[in-house]
Amino acid sequence: MNKIAVKLGLLLLLSYTSQAQLISAGDKRKLREKEDTLKEYAMYMITDTTTADRMISDSIFTRTLVRALQIKNSFYYPFDSVQGVSRLYAPDSSFRIFTWNMQFDDYYCRQKGAIQMRTKDGSLKLLPLRDVSEFTDKAEDSARSRSNWIGAIYYNIIKTQYNNRNYYTLFGIDYNTVMSTKKWVEVMYFDQKGEPVFGGPFFSYAQDSIPQPTAYRFSLEFKKDTRVLLNYISDLGVILSDHLISETDEPDHKWTYIPDGDNEAFKWEGGKWVHIDKAFDYKVDMRGIDPYLGNPPVEDPLLDKNGNTNQKKLEEKSEKNKAKEKPKTGNNGD
Repeated sequence: MNKIAVKLGLLLLLSYTSQAQLISAGDKRKLREKEDTLKEYAMYMITDTTTADRMISDSIFTRTLVRALQIKNSFYYPFDSVQGVSRLYAPDSSFRIFTWNMQFDDYYCRQKGAIQMRTKDGSLKLLPLRDVSEFTDKAEDSARSRSNWIGAIYYNIIKTQYNNRNYYTLFGIDYNTVMSTKKWVEVMYFDQKGEPVFGGPFFSYAQDSIPQPTAYRFSLEFKKDTRVLLNYISDLGVILSDHLISETDEPDHKWTYIPDGDNEAFKWEGGKWVHIDKAFDYKVDMRGIDPYLGNPPVEDPLLDKNGNTNQKKLEEKSEKNKAKEKPKTGNNGD
């Protein structure tokens, strides 16, 4: 599987290299100039200390990006030096998607985005995305258009197929509030008019021990700055997700959720991501442990799981140590 992925990656790189040659020398110079401006204002969107200045930087960045993309064959220009902005190509190179975050204050942010379609003549076909997350209470039960998009900064995209239609599964992060972060997974496809449709009845829980209604997208909300896995694992052929619990036993407060060491999964079957309640048949005790390190093996621990001294084991260990310190006596009484 890894060898195949490497070969595909090399082929994709060679393809981009050859296609980038479609950009004329003059246009490439213009794109580099635009990239320098984009790089500068992408940084200002993050580092400017006032909301007004960040909004101005975002506005200049957006206008500059559109002008850059209007240059012929800009689709093949990577904008690699622009940090803080996600730029993901679809696995089949039919489009790429730009997404970034606009942070108004500690409690409110909004995602920005646009889809650039690949065109035969190198002209621009750009589909802006409008984030309406703040007006949405139940995002899991509706399909969305680009005008009422559930905003996210995308960090991965994979392609699946069913009944001769291409589906693109998007993985994104939303920094949400000062107390919690969200991660999203949703399926996107293009309708007969070429418009993107986000979400649909693609997440099935029919095989769970207690079946739940089919969801239009999957999300996790968790404690700020907690590392949570939600991504496609190609070696396993599944979407793998950390299972979360409240660290304070307050399940209504999503900002208290952290991984508990267990995993859920979704496998693409029959045009749906079918939920697997337990991805593995074992569970590691993760209490009090970094969830990405796990519990190291301990031969005979003197501390319990909460870090308290096990007095009985301590006394037993002391007696054993004392016994080791006593000199051995032979049969001759020496």
